[in-house]
Order: sequence, then structure tokens, then C-alpha cells
Amino acid sequence: MTAAIVGIGATEFSKDSGRSELRLAVEAVGAALADAGLRPSDVDGMVTFSMDANAEIALARELGVPELTFFSRIPHGGGAACATVQQAALAIDAGVASVVVCYRAFNERSERRFGRVSAEAASSGVDNGWHYPMGLATPAASVAMIARRYMHEFGATSADFGRVAVADRRHAATNPNAWFHGRPITLAEHQASRWIVEPLRLLDCCQESDGAVALVVTGLDRAADLPQRPAVVRAAAQGSGPDQFVMNSFYRDDLAGLPEMGVVARQLWRQSGIGPAEVSVAVLYDHFTPFVLLQLEELGFCPRGQARHFIADGAIELDGTLPVNPHGGQLGEAYIHGMNGITEAVRQIRGTAANQIADVRNVLVTAGTGVPTSGLVLGG
Repeated sequence: MTAAIVGIGATEFSKDSGRSELRLAVEAVGAALADAGLRPSDVDGMVTFSMDANAEIALARELGVPELTFFSRIPHGGGAACATVQQAALAIDAGVASVVVCYRAFNERSERRFGRVSAEAASSGVDNGWHYPMGLATPAASVAMIARRYMHEFGATSADFGRVAVADRRHAATNPNAWFHGRPITLAEHQASRWIVEPLRLLDCCQESDGAVALVVTGLDRAADLPQRPAVVRAAAQGSGPDQFVMNSFYRDDLAGLPEMGVVARQLWRQSGIGPAEVSVAVLYDHFTPFVLLQLEELGFCPRGQARHFIADGAIELDGTLPVNPHGGQLGEAYIHGMNGITEAVRQIRGTAANQIADVRNVLVTAGTGVPTSGLVLGG
């Protein structure tokens, strides 16, 4: 691919934004364009999520974008994040757009809360009807089933999951943009937090956030003339596995893995020409802590069933062998369906992150753990 992320923008992350989702989108895109040194009149493409309520034409009108030659939407929720950049890069490579904005904006805490039981979702025709009648009617309940099987097969414990939460919150505590800035937790506090759906505790579950994030993607030739150091798209991939369902697949012979992330991983390593050992920073989709462990295994950072040992000695801390989510992730910074993880990756490439890792060359980003599942490798 011959594209790069040249601008990033975001609103504040809150539990009640006090304004419309469209206004949030306009603010984030405006900030991203300013960061890139571009104007609305430069934009000719837009990509977002099928779940985003902000129409491309409405956003274009509010921003003053004169015309669009490309617009696209990635299905469903958080797994779409990295795929929006993939779509933008493909459009630029194909010559159908030159400056593409990727955006996601919602009032997910103050308005529509995705973690609740939804009658709409039960009848939406995207697999939920198979497990809603059995009581698996929230994301936490669905993930809990997979987490329990993983514990049974590999001996993982709630404390192993808690180490992910503790690391994320420690990183968020020193990130001024994080909702949990200044509020780290201990493993004892994680273990004392109330059950949501066993084996998931409150502190295993990501936040519900209001906010917006936007990215500006353009070609490498144009990126060279812009003010920010470009985050080059070295690889971009989507993935679906066998017997795939939208969020969690309960009808596979093997229930303790995420083969769709394995599909993404193989593409990322092939496209980028690197392997797990050459990743400087990993920004992993942490909507629930157990799936961070499963991703580490599917991505090749450790053997199957060994992630709890991999993280036990601090490997995912800022000074570890694989710093994970230096911004605090969705558990600590905000849950903007994974888009804020991409902005963190860009900051790490630029050298401007709140918790900057030294000598960053390649940053891996993942999004989602079902369908869609997507990933990026960004480089300087």
C-alpha cells in the first residue's frame, strides 16, 4: 500500500458529551484536518462504521466539503476500526480518492449503551437470534462463555485477566486524555470488583464512552509535503474464521481461540514483511480482558495457552518486552470502538505519545474479536 495516516483528531472522552453525535464528528474531523495541515476542500473520501449514525453527506455539509468521490462503511462495531483505514488506503491506491477521512462518533454512554440487552439486536438478522434465547444477550455474557472455556483448557484465572486491566489502568493514569487519568488500580482492587457475568468482573469490561475520533489518510507522495510525520500503512487486513458468527462463535470444535484474528495476523505479517519480534508497540482491542490473552496467542507473541505466563512478568508494561496499550486502551482511556487505539499508534510513530516508547519502528493495532476483525501495522 502507498498510503499513510497524516492527521488525527478527537474530542474529549466523557460520560455525557452534552452535544449531538454529528457535532462530535465535525469536531473530531476538523481537528484531524487541522493536524494534517489540510482543509475540508481537500477531502474527497469518507469511511465510517455501519453502526455510525452520522451520514457522510451530513458531515460533508457541516464541514464544507464540496464533493465526495468515495464513501464506504464497514459492517458492525469495533472490529471495523482498522478496516476503515484499509478501505481508505485501497481507495487511494486505486486512484478513486486522494484524501480520505475515517471517523467514528457516538454518545455511547449518555444515549445508546451497547452493553445492554437490545430487542433490536435480537431480531437484526446478524446471528443474535441463535444465542439471545439462551440468555447470552449482552457482549459480556457472550465473552464470558469463551473466557470460561479458555480457563478450563489452559488453567487461566481471574487474576490473569486482571493483570491486563491493571496494566491498562496504570498506563491511563499517566495519560492526560484518558478518562481514568490519575486513577490506577491494583490487582487486589480488580479481584474485589463485582461480578458482571462470571468469570468477568467489572474491571474486566471496557468503558462506555461519549466521544469521537477521526483520521486523515492520503498517499505517500502528498504526505511528504504535510507538516506531520506520516504513519505509513505497512499492512492492513480483515479476517473471518470457520463457522464465524458476528461477535463470538459458539459452534466451533475449538472454543478457546480467535481464529479470525489468526487470519488477520497472517496477512499482516505477510504484507509488512515483519514478525511479532519486530513489533515495538501493540495496541490490542481490549473490550474485555480475556481476549487480550487470546489475541497475544493468535498474533504469535506466545504459544497457545501461554499468554498468562507471557504477561506475568510485566511483558505488556511500558518497560516490558511488548508494551501494550500505552494510552490505557478501552479499559483506561475510552471506548470509541477502537479508533482511539489507532490515534495512539500514530502518536507512537510520531514520538508524541503521553507514554512514549523509545525507538518505535512498527506498531501493531487490532480491532474486534469476531466479525469484523481487522488489524494494521503502521511504521515511520
